[in-house]
Amino acid sequence: MGSVSRSSVAQGSPPVEIGSVEGVLELVRAQGGRATTARRILVQVLFDRAEHLSAEELAGAVQAKAPDVHVSTVYRNLEELERLGVVTHTHLGHGPATYHLADRLHGHLVCEVCGTTVEVPISVFDSLRKQALARYGFDVDPGHSAVMGRCENCREQG
Repeated sequence: MGSVSRSSVAQGSPPVEIGSVEGVLELVRAQGGRATTARRILVQVLFDRAEHLSAEELAGAVQAKAPDVHVSTVYRNLEELERLGVVTHTHLGHGPATYHLADRLHGHLVCEVCGTTVEVPISVFDSLRKQALARYGFDVDPGHSAVMGRCENCREQG
């Protein structure tokens, strides 16, 4: 994963590199938070797992390493990490929101038949974003929700 600097988190403070677990925990500390065991494990899971995971799935992974961590702790940590710009959540259809590191912005195409999810460069949505802004004054966030449709295989099958 690449590193991301978050210079806008604290006005006037130098950017903090969050390309590692320690970088994220340094950012948390710089914003007055604590590098708790639960938070450290959660961040490590996010770095170790490339796929999008629900809060429940993340809680399960954290609890596999620290059984006493409550799911509500994971939710609170995810909210804080999202506020800091470390993680982002995405709605990939009808299921729960999923989370991943915010080290790169990308969009999602989800097949409504088979559920295949394709990560695409955010530039795929450039025309939509420009038109929505120019015509309606609306700034689209294509990384937040998936665009539903049918994948090539499902289209060919009818």
